[in-house]
Amino acid sequence: MAGLVAAGSVARLPIADVYAALGTTADGLTAPQAVLRRDRFGPNALPHVPGPPLLSRLVANFTHVMALLLWAGGIVGFVAGLPQLGLAIWLVNVINGAFSFWQEYKAEKATAALARLLPVQVRLVRDGVEQRVDGEQVVPGDVVLLAEGDRVPADARLVAEAELRVDQSTLTGESDAVRKTADPVLDTSIAEPDLRDLVFAGTSVAAGTGRAVVFATGSATAFGRIAYLTESVRGELSPLQRELSQATRVVTVLVLGIGVVFFVLSVALAHIGPAASFIFAMGMVVAFVPEGMLPLVTLALAMGTQRMAGRNALVKRLSAVETLGCTTVICTDKTGTLTQNEMTVRRIWLPDLEFEVSGVGYAPVGGIAPADGPVEGAADGTAGRRGSELSELLRAALLCSDARLVPPDPAAGEERWTALGDPTEAALIVAARKGGLDPATELRARPRLRELPFDSRRKRMSTLHAVPGAGAEAATGRPGQRAATHPRATIAYVKGAPGEVLARCTAIRSDGADRPLDDAARARIVAANDGYARDGLRVLAIARRALDVAPGDASVESIESGLTLLGLVAMHDPPRPEVETAVATCHRAGIRVVLITGDYGLTAESIARRIGVVRGDVRLVTGSELDAMSDEELGRAFEVEVVFARVSPEHKLRVVTALQARGEVVAVTGDGVNDAPALKKADIGVAMGIAGTDVAKEAADMVLTDDNFASIVNAVEEGRGVYAAIKKFVGYIFTSNTPEAWPFILFAFSGGRIPVALPIMQILAIDLGTDMLPALALGTEPPEPGIMDQPPRSLRDHVITVGLLVRSLLFLGTIQSAAAMLAFYVLFWTSGFAGQWLDLPSSGPLYAAATAMTLASIVMTQVGNLFAHRTERVSVFSLGRERLLGNHLIWVGIAAELVLVALLVYTPFANSVFGTAPFAPGYWLFLAAWVPALLVADELRKAIVRRRERSRTVRPSMGAPFIRPAGTGGGGR
Repeated sequence: MAGLVAAGSVARLPIADVYAALGTTADGLTAPQAVLRRDRFGPNALPHVPGPPLLSRLVANFTHVMALLLWAGGIVGFVAGLPQLGLAIWLVNVINGAFSFWQEYKAEKATAALARLLPVQVRLVRDGVEQRVDGEQVVPGDVVLLAEGDRVPADARLVAEAELRVDQSTLTGESDAVRKTADPVLDTSIAEPDLRDLVFAGTSVAAGTGRAVVFATGSATAFGRIAYLTESVRGELSPLQRELSQATRVVTVLVLGIGVVFFVLSVALAHIGPAASFIFAMGMVVAFVPEGMLPLVTLALAMGTQRMAGRNALVKRLSAVETLGCTTVICTDKTGTLTQNEMTVRRIWLPDLEFEVSGVGYAPVGGIAPADGPVEGAADGTAGRRGSELSELLRAALLCSDARLVPPDPAAGEERWTALGDPTEAALIVAARKGGLDPATELRARPRLRELPFDSRRKRMSTLHAVPGAGAEAATGRPGQRAATHPRATIAYVKGAPGEVLARCTAIRSDGADRPLDDAARARIVAANDGYARDGLRVLAIARRALDVAPGDASVESIESGLTLLGLVAMHDPPRPEVETAVATCHRAGIRVVLITGDYGLTAESIARRIGVVRGDVRLVTGSELDAMSDEELGRAFEVEVVFARVSPEHKLRVVTALQARGEVVAVTGDGVNDAPALKKADIGVAMGIAGTDVAKEAADMVLTDDNFASIVNAVEEGRGVYAAIKKFVGYIFTSNTPEAWPFILFAFSGGRIPVALPIMQILAIDLGTDMLPALALGTEPPEPGIMDQPPRSLRDHVITVGLLVRSLLFLGTIQSAAAMLAFYVLFWTSGFAGQWLDLPSSGPLYAAATAMTLASIVMTQVGNLFAHRTERVSVFSLGRERLLGNHLIWVGIAAELVLVALLVYTPFANSVFGTAPFAPGYWLFLAAWVPALLVADELRKAIVRRRERSRTVRPSMGAPFIRPAGTGGGGR
């Protein structure tokens, strides 16, 4: 539903016209009017776009192609009279589907989290009487009453206020408590959140009181539009989900093709009946279906999440782990992520001297010292004109601020100082305390009489204070001259943008006296301001004026004219110390960092340059410029280094969409409600755990517990390591598919004269038993050295590649097949069937023992295969003793598979279920001799690969370009 009047229109109305425009009065709506408007506009509730039903999401985990194949395999097991086989296959399907659903399940809590930001009870005026009503009952035209601590129930236009400040961080992401005013805003170029006479749904009152008339509710509010964007954005499949889907299709086509071929062969060559041939073909399917792949991938991702949690990154969606590994762009906000979200004064400029301020953050620890070395009269209480002038500047800055410092509370586990209110004002108070001033003492000596709040037109704030009559000469700076005949004189302190304040100054405090502000002095002030700005510092000018009229009689113009400049204060929100290194790591890893912030452009660009996000010519794009750009123009903007500033939620979402259209894999950071749509749209949404709102955390895939950009880079490294580990264990389990298949191939081509050396149940025992823990151990291998020196993985690269299949199935798998079939025949030959290849018994204790030997040989050769797959090109023996022996799960996995194969061979229960039988212990010496076979063979292969790589003539590289052409994506695409 639309509101009664657009935000921009109602903001420009004089107070007298607001009530009429919104169809109400100062006494509020009548009860019948409220009912009619609720029928017209609906409840004051956030929109909800229904997602897929919970049941359909559950069913999806059991109906994908691989799952359907396993369901069919279970049915065949039952039909073939092997219920234990059918139950085993179905159990794998059920466990994997349930685990995946539990990990992937994310009820759409974003709307619920948004709804918690809207108040349950609201104070408003109806029928001329103050009432409390449910938040959903608020309608356009209602007159609401606001006080400190209240949540704003709807978008409303202020008609009265007293020192009202509103925390809009849930809407804008910026932590400043914004001063609000009932005066109309006439400037049509001001963005909606910056309109000082409007308050918005979901924000909170930080200080003061107000009365406002509602003009929009529910989905028509700025908050509602963000909620709709968040709900309507549907999460895309992660790269790993798409890759596993592709791998599943490949495997499905492969195994079904093999099944059909061998069904035909068994009928044509072995002359087996159709029913028996179908069972035989199903054995081939079971042999080649990697039943353990999906559970292993799921478990590897889960273990990756645990490692990431140890590095301050909590992953909510398993597939997000690997998505980080192929991320090509990180879109990050500034405040709190790249910076510490703690404004700190760094420099103070006086006409005669410049000071440096030490210490960071809101803790009043540090000092103020002359920039060019010690000098008499510093601000530590010692005498001297410069110390007096510095103290006066700090006093003015302190008294012309509304923020408050909060000391740490050890009982509550708090270790850091924090601030309530505007961070800029908090920084001024910290600087004053470092200069020896106590806020409470100064305010008692000079109580505040009046405030002229900051607004975007004046770019100034002024406060009027009473000072003792005896101190009037200090206020004027002219000995013997009193400021007024009142018992207590009045002085105005002013702070604001240097250009605006300087234009209203006629004097400058210098060398202990107020001196005329001539052109030379103005030039020096402008030069100092420009120098600080080039260094990325935010600069405020501090001035004062003594008044000879009562505070209530002075106009804004008279107060803020004829000022005496006291000096300049330069501050910044310091970057986190580890961010610069993290950004450099991103560049080295081929990951582009794009800064998207609601802050001012020059500040954003300065921070981006300081920490290395941008390094050359940069294009600064503001929200208003973005509105005027077509999608094609926005896409071209990424061909150079670019910074986005003063952006809205819609802008951030559009930037993410444009990057994805270029083939990029995009990670987005955010903390406010305004970030939720982009977090949900991104390939990987990263929310801040400390400063982040519930909405941002619910919309994100990952939450940083330390709000630190460097933790994202650590997570990217873990993500790349997880993908490499997945390829390792996929190759490992695929290797055993070849010896599992060869018994069926020999059976078919021999016309049934060579018995099947490995029955289906024993194949399942390998795939879901002996192989599982060693394969999982490969999934815990740490990332290869130099993994962050490589570009992101291309989305055209797959887990299952031709190279992986050749290495696993044809090379290592063939060696393993030879060992397995040899083990099968050795037992027969040493048991009285020497020289016989055909017409061996296909049942009985000897046949069962021979199949057990085949099973054991595959397990023993898998031990060497496990070490072979720990590296792809580098020799496993070059890893060093610590790395080679350090993965304890490798050794646990080896021990577990040896114990398991012993149980399969020597326990009566396993003999009856899996069709095995014991064989003499002496045969284990023969089996042990095959343990190093695959490792030695693969070491020779790796040596040949390394030799070929060294022998290639490689043209020296000048380095990959930082900006990739449109449509190429990342990772060499």
